[in-house]
Amino acid sequence: MDMKKQAVKATYGTATLAALLIAVSGCSSNDLPLLPSATPQPSLTKNISDYKYLIGPGDSLSIFVWGNPEISGGYVVRPDGMISTSLVDDLPASGRTPTELARSLEAHLAEYVRDPIVSVMVSGFVGPYSEQVRVIGEASSPQAINYRENMTLLDVMVEVGGLTEFADGNDARLIRVINGQQKQFNLKMADLVRDGDIRANIDILPGDIIIIPESWF
Repeated sequence: MDMKKQAVKATYGTATLAALLIAVSGCSSNDLPLLPSATPQPSLTKNISDYKYLIGPGDSLSIFVWGNPEISGGYVVRPDGMISTSLVDDLPASGRTPTELARSLEAHLAEYVRDPIVSVMVSGFVGPYSEQVRVIGEASSPQAINYRENMTLLDVMVEVGGLTEFADGNDARLIRVINGQQKQFNLKMADLVRDGDIRANIDILPGDIIIIPESWF
């Protein structure tokens, strides 16, 4: 992907978030439904248990070809989503699970190695942009966060450094795509962060967007 396309993609992403902010600013999030509290053990909800990590640009991969250390090694997924090994050039990696990438490598290496057995491990996680959790508004450090298995709202707040003194944490909202439809939910972030009410902690899913408004005094 050339620099012009990357710039267009970045601009589109920024414009999309701006549009979301405008769209959700017209009503109070206290009118929105609440999500259930986070499960105390690894979540058994369908959406989370079915989640499989997808490789993304910037991920660091450790690729092992059994019995062939000379063609094993560490690789970083390029911005275009490809990797190149000593024997395979420009192999798509982004959007695949590690197992899917291993099977693809085996098929390509079969031209050079007899019955190759490949293992792929992700040693540095970035993940696809669409699966990052984005926090905007009155967080101490608004940012996009790489999703991790069993991530909760409390984990997210640790990552962004909590709420600013001007945040209206209990009027925050979460935007989530469910079955292809965009849904909004109220978050009680002040109850969680400032009052320690663990009932306000919820499970986070890949692609969630959290918007924290400013208080109006």
